[in-house]
Amino acid sequence: MRVTVEIMREDWADADVALPDYATAGAAGADLRANFPPNERVAGLILQPMERRVVPTGLRVAIPEGHEMQVRPRSGLALKHGITLPNTPGTIDSDYRGPLGVLLVNFGADPYRIAHGDRIAQAIIAPVVQAAFLTVTALDVTPRGHGGFGSTGVD
Repeated sequence: MRVTVEIMREDWADADVALPDYATAGAAGADLRANFPPNERVAGLILQPMERRVVPTGLRVAIPEGHEMQVRPRSGLALKHGITLPNTPGTIDSDYRGPLGVLLVNFGADPYRIAHGDRIAQAIIAPVVQAAFLTVTALDVTPRGHGGFGSTGVD
């Protein structure tokens, strides 16, 4: 299945930074890149341990109705440096038209520099099902019943 996501660059965005793209033919996620305003491009951004920051992509998107964009961490950044998303996956709704930023956190022990143009996250386009919520007086009975966290066993 293929859908089209319309993309607009911010007026200040660097057109030389690649648009979201898939690294391989079988990739589920399209790479998102840091795109800093002109006065921040040389320095980039230093993310201190345990610090959270929104990293700009320089993009705005129009997701087709009935879909969402899920913003997820890049596994290499998480494994090698402890860089991840605190709200993973982040959701970009189909009716949002504001700036696309990526909220990153550094769980690593060392400061991490994000350079202009670095791949910082990946975007997944997924279908959305909206539910109807109905108030009832009782719920059906299941074998699990009221069991909460950890109730299904250790393994």
